[in-house]
Amino acid sequence: MALYNKNEHFPVLGLQEFSKGAFAGKGDLLFNELHGERHIDKPHQHDFFIIVLFDQAKGIHNIDFINYNIGNHEVHLLFPGQVHKWNIGPGTTGYQLMISRDFFEIFSPSFRFSFASYQSHPVIQLSENSFKLLHYEFDAIKNELECEDSLQELISSRTAIIASIVSKEAEKIFSDVNIYKGEPRIARFEQLIDIYFKDQKLVSFYAEKLNISANYLNIICQKYLKVSATKLIQQRLVLEAKRLLKATMLSVKEIAFELNFVDHAYFSNFFKAHTGVTPTEFREMS
Repeated sequence: MALYNKNEHFPVLGLQEFSKGAFAGKGDLLFNELHGERHIDKPHQHDFFIIVLFDQAKGIHNIDFINYNIGNHEVHLLFPGQVHKWNIGPGTTGYQLMISRDFFEIFSPSFRFSFASYQSHPVIQLSENSFKLLHYEFDAIKNELECEDSLQELISSRTAIIASIVSKEAEKIFSDVNIYKGEPRIARFEQLIDIYFKDQKLVSFYAEKLNISANYLNIICQKYLKVSATKLIQQRLVLEAKRLLKATMLSVKEIAFELNFVDHAYFSNFFKAHTGVTPTEFREMS
């Protein structure tokens, strides 16, 4: 059965959708193995967090409308609300943890960087040693889930180790790590955008939350990210519009309402200005 967010009007796949097909699992966490060819052609969203560890693998994984090549010894991360589809090639082997929001909150502090960083870089190449460590932890979680007297504390500890190993490898590829270290208000701004972007589209709102002026928020965004604060807010709106257009059956008018645009025409003009196509044209694109 699909879940419905109380503030949304479209179905989102919940964890229980996958419980019957999982190799092992208890309530808030499911373990699954991937073997061979798999295809998900229709973009969709989940209401839970996913970590995929690929061993030998090939194919394409589309996350938030960007194609990523699937390769050997990689981790792929999916956060709740992200849209994805994939075409996994023959001969692929991998392991998948599906984790509820509540359980994710327990070990999420072990992810060392902002969630925005991981969502911008959802595919992480692993060293041979890191892959072996992660494979061991995935296997240990599966074995613990299969025990009748499994301990949630032990599973939580192992998922925290997984998050720490992933973060260690991620630091090698995250170009924005030094940005967040140099100006932590950038990371906080991105977090605030993710919370309020539907209702708050003015820089002044976020600046007040950060206890700085709107002008200064623009200055640090230009300095560290080379874009304006307004542009960051608009990029998040465009991303959500794309998700709604591809993963839901909401009409363009309903999406405009969902994102708090004054009317359908204003939303359509905004979307085309940022993407080069109308919402309807984007929805019809393969």
